Amino acid sequence: MRKSAEAFRTISEVAEELKVPKHVLRFWEIKFPQIRPMKRGGGRRYYRPEDVALLSGIRALLHADGYTIKGVQKILKEQGADYAKSYGRGEAVANHDTGKANNAVKVATGRLRSPTLKAGQAKRKAAASASLPDVVANVIDELEACRDALHAAIPNKPSAKRRAPAAAR
Repeated sequence: MRKSAEAFRTISEVAEELKVPKHVLRFWEIKFPQIRPMKRGGGRRYYRPEDVALLSGIRALLHADGYTIKGVQKILKEQGADYAKSYGRGEAVANHDTGKANNAVKVATGRLRSPTLKAGQAKRKAAASASLPDVVANVIDELEACRDALHAAIPNKPSAKRRAPAAAR
């Protein structure tokens, strides 16, 4: 028997609906003070429909859009919990991700993932349906690309030769 849309939900029901572990929901309660489930005797949590909508919005921002905890906290502070609720229901337009923002803005708002990582996510989703050797080959390709990016970002330092101790000079 299904509950009505207005019924309160337990943490297990919400975790199953959002496909996140229960401990993640408890952690989000600490990080996002806007999440305030009703607590009964013994600390049992009951989530209202608006709590579930807020959690759904937070989950979408964190998992689907790649925002950090701080980035979502900033969005909630600037745009409010109602924005996140409507975003979780798919009603809000993602005006924080217009595609025109430069990387500095993304870093400032907590959006740290780069477009190359987004492309990597697509590869991983495709790899999930592939065979194990294909998955391993894709992982190796991604690791090599990361290594190359790191080598390009870090200037080459000349190898430091060991100097003889001062007494031997």
